Amino acid sequence: MRDVSYDFLTKLLSTPGPSGREATVAKVWREEAEKFSSVRGDRMGNSFATLNPGGTPRVMLSGHIDEIGLMATHADEQGLVRFSGVGGWDPQVLVGQRVRFLTRDGEVPGVIGKKAIHVMEPEERKKVSEIKGLWVDIGAKDADEARGMVEVGDVGVLDQDLLELPNGRIASRSLDNRMGAFVVLEALRLLSEQENVAAEVVAVASVQEEIGLYGARGAAFGLDPDAAIAVDVTHATDTPGTSKNQQGEHALGSGPVIGRASVLSPIVSDGLVAAAGREGISYTVEAGTRSTGTDADAIHFARAGIATGLVSCPNRYMHSPNEMVNLSDVEDAARLISAYLGGLDEEADFVR
Repeated sequence: MRDVSYDFLTKLLSTPGPSGREATVAKVWREEAEKFSSVRGDRMGNSFATLNPGGTPRVMLSGHIDEIGLMATHADEQGLVRFSGVGGWDPQVLVGQRVRFLTRDGEVPGVIGKKAIHVMEPEERKKVSEIKGLWVDIGAKDADEARGMVEVGDVGVLDQDLLELPNGRIASRSLDNRMGAFVVLEALRLLSEQENVAAEVVAVASVQEEIGLYGARGAAFGLDPDAAIAVDVTHATDTPGTSKNQQGEHALGSGPVIGRASVLSPIVSDGLVAAAGREGISYTVEAGTRSTGTDADAIHFARAGIATGLVSCPNRYMHSPNEMVNLSDVEDAARLISAYLGGLDEEADFVR
C-alpha cells in the first residue's frame, strides 16, 4: 500500500466518529478527497466525492464512516456515568476498556467499570455482563462534577490505538467500517489516474449505518445512480468456532469478498468477478439468500431500485476494539472496484 494511502487509513481509524456524530472523521475524509475530486456534504452528514461529473453511467460507491460507540445517559451520585451502546455491542468486550467521551469542551477520558469478582456472590459470577450493569468512571467526585464534564447525550468511543502486526495485518477499533470508507475513496483515487473513464463515479462516506443504514439510503435517493457498490467488512472464517459451511471460506489475506445475494444485482456481481479475473486479483464469494446487513440493502431499494453490488474484506473480531484485517485485502478491494468501473462504457446497461 502506498505511504500516502496508509497514512490516510491510519488517520481515519484514529479519529472518533460514532453514528450520528461523524463530523470530525468526515472532515478527514473530505480533505483527502479534495486532492483529486469535487467534494460536498449533505444535511445527514454524508460526504460525496465526484469524479468525471456528467459521465455515463453514474455509479455510487458507499462505505460507511460511522463506528459503534457509547452514549452517556445519566451521572449517578458517585459521579459514575451510565451509558447505552450506539450500535451493536457484545458487553463482554467493554469491561475494563478505556473511553474517550466527545464533549463540547473537548475529549474526556474514562474507564469502564463493573463490580469486582471478589465481591460478587457465587451466582453473580456465572452471569455475563450487561451494559446496564456497567458504568464509565471519569474520575469525578460526585454527580455535579460529572455532569459538568460529560452531558447526557455525549458520545464516546473506546480508546484503542492501531496495532501493526506481522503479515500485513492491523488491529484497530472502527475498521468496521472506516475500511470501507477508505476503499471507496482509494478506488476513486485509482480511477483518477486512468484515462478515458466513461462513468461518473461518486464515492460516498455514508453515516449512521450502525443504527439502521440511514445515511446510504438518503445518499442513494439524492444521487439516483444507475448502479452502486457497497463496501463493508465480513466475518473472517479462519478463526475457531466459525462455520465455513454457513458463511463460506474467507481467510485474512485471501482477497476481497464479492457478494452474490438475493438483493444484489447479478449484473454487478458478475462484472466484479470478471474484473477480478482480468486483473489477476484473488477473491472469494459470499452467498446471501436475503439481506446482506450492509448499506447495499438500503441502496438497492432506493427510488425505483438500483443495481447494487457488494465488496467486503474479511474481518476478525468484529464489533470489538481490536478488529483485524489484512492490508492486502483492503488494497485489492480498491483495485477490484477501480478495474470494474474503468471497464464500463457509456452503453453499460443494468436493466434485467
